Amino acid sequence: MLAAVIYAADLITKTVVLRALEGEAPLVVIPDVLQFRVIFNSGAAFSIGTGMTFVFTFIAAGVVVAIVRTARKLGSRAWAITLGLLLGGALGNLTDRLLRYPSGLGRSSQLQGHVVDFIEVLPGHFPVIDYFPVFNIADSAIVCGGILAVLLAWRNVQIDGSKEVAKRG
Repeated sequence: MLAAVIYAADLITKTVVLRALEGEAPLVVIPDVLQFRVIFNSGAAFSIGTGMTFVFTFIAAGVVVAIVRTARKLGSRAWAITLGLLLGGALGNLTDRLLRYPSGLGRSSQLQGHVVDFIEVLPGHFPVIDYFPVFNIADSAIVCGGILAVLLAWRNVQIDGSKEVAKRG
């Protein structure tokens, strides 16, 4: 259920933002803190791997398959939330890679669509690095799901809901 909500929110927000802001100046929501600016990302987070869209498409598809297979063993509400966030986010960005320009049905460059990013925080004022990457709802869900997965693994919470006890010896 959570995956469907994340996926729908990602698709809807990207559609609205593209219709309202594509080719336009950024929409400043809170000056120097938050603005919406449309960019098309062919790479991964932080625009790493630009030009490797084909590879990221297959990675995202593999992640979706792995999550769906893992979900059969779920017995933990926390892991269900984690996998829901990861699945919804992966599906959102995978949809862009499959259907957005320059990819799409009937086009010569299949599996190479660019992901729509539009949320920009602290534009031009981010400490340490020059800018914080522009992102979307799917990216946010993936990051939150990743953080939860690390915390659950650190606490030894298993997918089935059991808790692995550390061996002493």
